Amino acid sequence: MRGRRGVALVRPVSPRLAEGIVTHIERTPVDVELARQQHAGYVAALARHGWEPRAVEPADDCPDSVFVEDAVVVCAGTAVLTRPGAQQRRAELAGIEAALRALGLPLARIEAPGTLDGGDVLQVDRTVYVGQSGRTDAEGTRQLADLLAPLGREVVPVPLRGALHLKSAVTALPDGTLVKWAGGGYVDASGWEVPEEGGAHVVPLGEGEVLLAASAPRTAGLLAGRGLSPIIVDIGEFERLEGCVTCLSVLIPD
Repeated sequence: MRGRRGVALVRPVSPRLAEGIVTHIERTPVDVELARQQHAGYVAALARHGWEPRAVEPADDCPDSVFVEDAVVVCAGTAVLTRPGAQQRRAELAGIEAALRALGLPLARIEAPGTLDGGDVLQVDRTVYVGQSGRTDAEGTRQLADLLAPLGREVVPVPLRGALHLKSAVTALPDGTLVKWAGGGYVDASGWEVPEEGGAHVVPLGEGEVLLAASAPRTAGLLAGRGLSPIIVDIGEFERLEGCVTCLSVLIPD
């Protein structure tokens, strides 16, 4: 087991998970009990690799609440509570705020009429890319830019098409290299193209370790060829709801 790297905010699976919002893919049945098992495996992987899981209080009436990333952006020790673009997800925020206050993080928030989903926010060094999606608008992006500027961050809006969130289309390796699916076309961005859609979703855990879905075995091999250590988790039931490894946790480094 790795030494401690920080805290990982996670949230239990709602019994209503199968009712979660689906936007760009065809709805297929979701096995909630299998999703719970997969979530437990995901959380255990984070714990094994130095991230202490902190469970946000359950939000059983909110089907998408397990996708905890969308409710908050943590940057340089400051937490920005979002204002999700899907109105039915805004009930998730109270529990997230309570968890952040328990951690003692300074809090800011996106205010109406702006909307912002955390899944649209990709931080690469001091640049913060923000997808202009169906969930995040120009006003939410402007507010985030104002909040992060004093922290030395530059916000860059990114046009997005056909994907739920920016991090559904592109993420970044530990060295800052952008990763995207070769079969995509969701975003105009240069970067390393990988052969599987799930391979475009990575979570750097530290010291060259990257969390990756089991649905991207060829990408895992390519990552290993680059000297990285893929940490594989099965999140198949969440992928049925356009979920990926990024959206099931919020990592807060020590």
